[in-house]
Formats: sequence, C-alpha cells, structure tokens
Amino acid sequence: MSPRRRDPAARPALLDIAARLLTEEGPKALSARRIAAEAGSSTMALYTHFGGMNGLVRATVHEGFARLQRHFDRVHRTADPVADLAVLGFAYRCNALDNPHLYGVMFGGALLGGFSVGEEDRRHGRYTLTGVVESAARCIEAGRFRATDPGLVAHQMWSAVHGLVTLELGGYLLSPWNAESCLLAQLTALMVGVGDSPSDAAASMASALLRMPTEVASHDDGPRQDVPVDPADVGSS
Repeated sequence: MSPRRRDPAARPALLDIAARLLTEEGPKALSARRIAAEAGSSTMALYTHFGGMNGLVRATVHEGFARLQRHFDRVHRTADPVADLAVLGFAYRCNALDNPHLYGVMFGGALLGGFSVGEEDRRHGRYTLTGVVESAARCIEAGRFRATDPGLVAHQMWSAVHGLVTLELGGYLLSPWNAESCLLAQLTALMVGVGDSPSDAAASMASALLRMPTEVASHDDGPRQDVPVDPADVGSS
C-alpha cells in the first residue's frame, strides 16, 4: 500500500482550529473528530501531519513562532537602527492581532492542560529574538544606546510589548489609553531609558510609523492601518 499523501493546505487549517479550541474552550474541546470536521478533512489527516493530538498541540506552539518570524522578516534593515527596533515592536503586535489563538497557545501554558509541551518547545521559539538582539546591538554600536547587553534590551522590549499586547487582546486598553498610544509611549520610553535622546527617539519613532503600511502588515488582509497616529505628534507631549 502506498503511503498516504499529505495535503499541505490541511495543515494550517488544523493548527488554527486546534489553537482556537484551546484558547476558547480549553483542552477538553480537542478531539480528532471535531477538529477534522471543522477543517473539512478526515481524522486521518491529523495523524498524517502530526502523529496524534499531542503532536498537533506541540505544532501549534512551533507554528505560532514561525508566523511571528515571518512578520519580523518583513522588517527592513535601514540606516536608523532605533527605527528598525521600533518596527520590530510593531510587527510583534501585528502578529498577535493576526493570530490571537496561536499567540494564546504560544504563551498560555495553563491552556494546554495535560498535553505534553515541554521546556524545549518553549525554548524553540527563542530564535525569533535573534533579529531583535541584532537590532539592539546596532543601536549600541551607533552610539544611540549606552553600552549594555543587547540581549537584555531585547528582553526589555519583549516584556514591554508582550504585556501590552496581552492587555489589548483581553480588551483592557481603552481610549484615550488605547493600544496604539500606549505602544508608542512604551517604545519611546524604552529607547530613552537605554540611552537615546528624547528628540532622536521621537524622530526614529516617527520614521518607524511611516514604514507601517509596507513592513507591518497582515499576511492575509494586506497592509494594516490600525495605528492612526500622526508622526508629527510623536514626542510632542
């Protein structure tokens, strides 16, 4: 008997459905029959692609980081490393808004119940920090940030943006302190806190905002336009 062929289109659908069920209903909602029915596929597809339910759950974590990396890969390296770093922060938020259920599985260990997602799966995703660390190092080399550990700067940025995105996805950030205004303030404060001057940080943030439509965009719906902030207003308060 010839081996069963994998349908490449089925894999992302199965991952998205599993992530949604995990975040919305918890691990008890996961069943091969339900996932396959929602994907318009057979239960065998789940075993063909992932070897079983535990493999599917682990794959959702890996897929979440892979999609984050694809968002980061759209960010160009320019002569302004501080703007580059800010755009990476925007891209992180964009990925979370594009993939909220996968984002929940990536970081919500309690959601996974008895499924075996170990430390190696969590550590797997750390490769996505590589570009952020490199951008922070370029900021230091350019004299924009004081001499410090670029890895620490990357983790400060990750912590700040991750916390904001978590609040946003939970519906806690409301006007006038919405996600857009808070993100701009947080990133600007971070840049100044690690050594940049307020005026230079504001100029880089304005430059970063202008890059949003082409470098920070949904892979499904085209360019995002959800940061309605005038670059001239950055740093004006």
